[in-house]
Amino acid sequence: MNNILDKSLSELQADFASRSWPAFRAKQIFTWLHKKVTFDFAQMTDLPKELRDELPKHYKLYAPTVTKVLRSRDGTKKFLFTLNDGKRVEAVLLKDNTNRKTVCLSTQAGCKLKCAFCATGGAGFQRDLTPAEIISQVYRIAEGGPDISNIVYMGMGEPFLNYDNVLKSLRLLTAKEGGNFGQRKITISTCGIPDGIMMFADEELQVRLAISLNAATDAVRSRLMPINRIYPLAALREALLYYLQKTGRRVTLEYVMLDGVNDRQPDLKELRKFCEGLDVHVNLIPFNPFGKHFRPSKLQAIHHFLNGLAAAKINAVMRQSKGQDIMAACGQLAGKPL
Repeated sequence: MNNILDKSLSELQADFASRSWPAFRAKQIFTWLHKKVTFDFAQMTDLPKELRDELPKHYKLYAPTVTKVLRSRDGTKKFLFTLNDGKRVEAVLLKDNTNRKTVCLSTQAGCKLKCAFCATGGAGFQRDLTPAEIISQVYRIAEGGPDISNIVYMGMGEPFLNYDNVLKSLRLLTAKEGGNFGQRKITISTCGIPDGIMMFADEELQVRLAISLNAATDAVRSRLMPINRIYPLAALREALLYYLQKTGRRVTLEYVMLDGVNDRQPDLKELRKFCEGLDVHVNLIPFNPFGKHFRPSKLQAIHHFLNGLAAAKINAVMRQSKGQDIMAACGQLAGKPL
């Protein structure tokens, strides 16, 4: 039996037509699910009781439950979700100085890619999340009252290794009959899967794209990110060129700064070279420790990178880490009981 939260409006309307139920009822239910965030058929009070009683015979309706919430001194909140089969994932609610609230959500339970600077890869891969499990992280967090302004697919997992479910989750979140979330307020972050990047370019969406780069030489990047041994920088750059030419939208390059690993003058030179001819914005991210032997780059090294990129007319900023005290910062999510 399918989870009704996975259904698009058109799929739901087709189901209703096959059962000779009025099509407008499908739209009502879709609105209850995705705009009113109601996960109980009995509470859909503008539906006839006969239909409310009939729906559970044809559809499941479930969303991940919030098992625990941790609150950081800086206002960040980390949510541990338990999925229907007992697997666990984490999502984070971030608030900036302008009171903008961003949800960082997960697309997989665990991750296959084993990036050396990320706790998620060390936790192992369990499975892909369904569209319902992806969007429900936003819905459950929104139940607590925050007016969510941005969504980033930047939690546990690699979005482009769960491409179809991620794409469907985007369409559910942005459906005008549902949450009607603005596409330009959503960012997909990928470790750099060229086929996924090019397919995403062809979707004709306004969703933003971020690439976890972290090094601009194959030797260093392959050490940090094993995926680079399959898709080296030349393949990634070719995919980025295709994306930029197809969409005309700037791409964000994420660069975790690791002391003595990727923050030296030759690394800056190679990063500037990689960015040549690309419409990109670089986020320099101080490493967030989680037990590995890496050390965060010194502030002096980060500022040297900022100045060096600015001199090459490459837009760059240093991202401020949030939620370190509750292991909610970039690279620290592991989906383990807290």
